Amino acid sequence: MIDDAIRVLAGDCTVISEAGDREEYRGRVTTMVKPDNTVLVHDVDGYQPVAWLTRADSVSSERADGFSLVAKKDDRTLRIAAHDQDGFAHYPSSAAGRPVGTCPDCDGALVRSSGVNCVDCGTRYGVPADATVRTDQSNCDCGLPRMRIERGLAFNLCLDRNCESLDDAVTEAFDREWGCPEADCDGDLRILRRGGLIAGCERYPECDTGFALPAGVVSGECACGLPTFETQTGIRCLDATCDRPGERTLEAEPASDD
Repeated sequence: MIDDAIRVLAGDCTVISEAGDREEYRGRVTTMVKPDNTVLVHDVDGYQPVAWLTRADSVSSERADGFSLVAKKDDRTLRIAAHDQDGFAHYPSSAAGRPVGTCPDCDGALVRSSGVNCVDCGTRYGVPADATVRTDQSNCDCGLPRMRIERGLAFNLCLDRNCESLDDAVTEAFDREWGCPEADCDGDLRILRRGGLIAGCERYPECDTGFALPAGVVSGECACGLPTFETQTGIRCLDATCDRPGERTLEAEPASDD
C-alpha cells in the first residue's frame, strides 16, 4: 500500500536545512521519506543522517526539472534538489519484530511489534505489553496464535479480541467477586474498561472507588479486605496505595493454562 511505503530518492543533490539559520550540503546522498513523514538524508559516512526532519507536517515533491522535495514542520524546512538523479522509488514497508506465527488471511509472517502485525497484508492485533504470544501450543480455531496474559488469573486467549475477549474472560472470573472497601458503601466491584481494565464500585457515581487491575495473578487477601496479586515486582494489593499486602495471605489456587 502506498500509504505504508518508504519513498527513496538517490542522486547528486543539494540539501538545504532552514530553522532560523541556513545550512547547505551537496553530495551523492540517499533520502528516505518514511510513512510518518520523517525525512532522513544519508551520505557515505557514519550512521547519523546529514540532515533530517522528524514527522514533518507536510512533504511535497516535484519532478518537472529533475526532482525536488520539500518537507516542513513548524518553522523548519528541509529542501532536497536532485542535480543528477540515480533513482526514485516507493518500497512497501511494515512493522518489524520477532516472528510469532503465520497470518491466517494471507500466509504472511506475524511479528510482535507494538502489538502483532502481518508483514504482508498489514493486519494488526492490539496486544497488551505484558502479554506473551504463545508459539508452543495449538492456535485458536481461527488460525491465529494465542496469548497468555495475567489479570487475576492466567488467561490464554486468541490475539483477535473479537474472537476471544479478555474483558469477557476477566468479567466472568471476577465481576462482583470483591466488595467495595469504603466503610459506608455496600456495593460490589464490577469489572469495567476505563482505558484499561478496572474494578470499580457499582454504586458509581455515589461512590467513585475504583482500582486498575494489575498484571499478575490473585495470591491471597490483604488485611484491608481486597485481594493481593503476585506480580513481576512482588506481592501487591489491588489498591496500589495500600501498604499492608503481606499481613493476611491465603493459599492461591495455581493459575490454569487451559
